[in-house]
Amino acid sequence: MGLLDRISRVIRATLNSWVSGAEDPEKILQQAVSDMQDDLVQLRQAVAQAIATQKRTERQQAQAQSTADEWYGRAQLALDKGEDDLAKEALTRRKSYLDTANTLKAQLQQQDTVVTQLKDNMRLLESKISEARTKKDMYIARARSAQASQKIQEMIGQPGTSGAMAAFERMEDRVMNLEAQSEAVGELNSSSLEGRFAELESGSTDDVDAELAAMKSRMTGTQDGGSLPPG
Repeated sequence: MGLLDRISRVIRATLNSWVSGAEDPEKILQQAVSDMQDDLVQLRQAVAQAIATQKRTERQQAQAQSTADEWYGRAQLALDKGEDDLAKEALTRRKSYLDTANTLKAQLQQQDTVVTQLKDNMRLLESKISEARTKKDMYIARARSAQASQKIQEMIGQPGTSGAMAAFERMEDRVMNLEAQSEAVGELNSSSLEGRFAELESGSTDDVDAELAAMKSRMTGTQDGGSLPPG
């Protein structure tokens, strides 16, 4: 094994150890959304409890106001009957219930502010969770794509893969050589065929020249007193 191969193996082993020791983005995102969902459940429970407390305070305030009104009516009745002391006692009771009703009314205003704030926080958290889920899916898809790309790069960088690619390159060179040889043989065959036709054509020209010479010879004989043979 060459020096470069050993260095490459050491680098890949180091990177793999870093990746295995690193936090899994998918698990982190899933846990983050799960934690936010748990917070939302607790916040909803707090809102429900605050609303229940508000409703109970409303009933208590209404009851105190109603009782105060009853004692006011009794005070009027006592005055109508000439019972001033009794009317005074009734007004004292009325004041006690009226103070309670006013105190509860102030509490209702505070509780209404708390409930409104809790509802706003709940809606905000719901919006954040929806946004987080969308981002979670996007980041998980990107993380998986990056991991797949990393595996592909690791496969390409492996010695076996490099050898396979080299084999393909050798086969490509061999196929190209075979194609070149085939073309050369074809050209040779074509040249041989053209040569044969050239010989035939050359032979036909010789025959014509021979016949022309014979005709000239016969003409020479005729001029010497001979006669032309019949064609």
